[in-house]
Amino acid sequence: MTRLNIVLTSFGIVGKKAARCATVALTFGALLLGGCASGISNKAQFSGEPQVHPDNVYVYTFAATPDQVKLDTGGIAQKLKSQMSGASAETEQAEAASEVREALANEIVQKLQAMGLRAIRSDVPPPAGQNVLIVQGSFAKVDEGNRRRRVVIGLGAGKSEVGASVQVLYKPVGGAPIVVQSFDANADSGKMPGIAETAGVGAAAGHVATSAAVGGGLHGIGEVKHATLTAVSKKLADKIAKQVGDIGVSQGWMAADRVK
Repeated sequence: MTRLNIVLTSFGIVGKKAARCATVALTFGALLLGGCASGISNKAQFSGEPQVHPDNVYVYTFAATPDQVKLDTGGIAQKLKSQMSGASAETEQAEAASEVREALANEIVQKLQAMGLRAIRSDVPPPAGQNVLIVQGSFAKVDEGNRRRRVVIGLGAGKSEVGASVQVLYKPVGGAPIVVQSFDANADSGKMPGIAETAGVGAAAGHVATSAAVGGGLHGIGEVKHATLTAVSKKLADKIAKQVGDIGVSQGWMAADRVK
């Protein structure tokens, strides 16, 4: 049985209980729609900012340890997955930490390259004979959230979250790296309505269970695509890459229309 089949099967079971969660969904909805839209906070600007176009942008793998990872240990789907894999919680945490590190660094590079920058994934010191911008950091949060709450309640409840502290440095030819900017970046799986929220149409027609079951299947597909730690890490990477691009715009070596 595939992971997707396991998830969808569990949603069928959850769907039967969705009607009882409708009131909870409406209550939480109003509370969870706020937040920082950009996902960037605690930005600190430093002196000695680059005044020339960097030859390359070096992106380093962000630091993350297995004990930072908070896995979703509840719900039928997660329990079935753990039983089938036979992996310990520590092993799953280590795998998740590795996945988010790879996904983040690779996506930052891809986004910067799409802006026209010569971005390079690296874990070795940059060449001494180049003007180089360096992107590095460490994970502050890796939380898989709660799949059942996302599917049944939605609107941000049980969301997956990934956050990092980021430093952007500039190293001139023959010189030492200097910090240009530091900031915190955060991303999550979003605020898609849960099946209790979307069961309203079926409830009005007297078919709450059927509506919830169908909604559960649709949410299952969206869940696999958008709520994994890897997917959220890529969203985080997009925010970081845009912030790097904004630095270039402020310094005059990046056109504003290239930052997306």
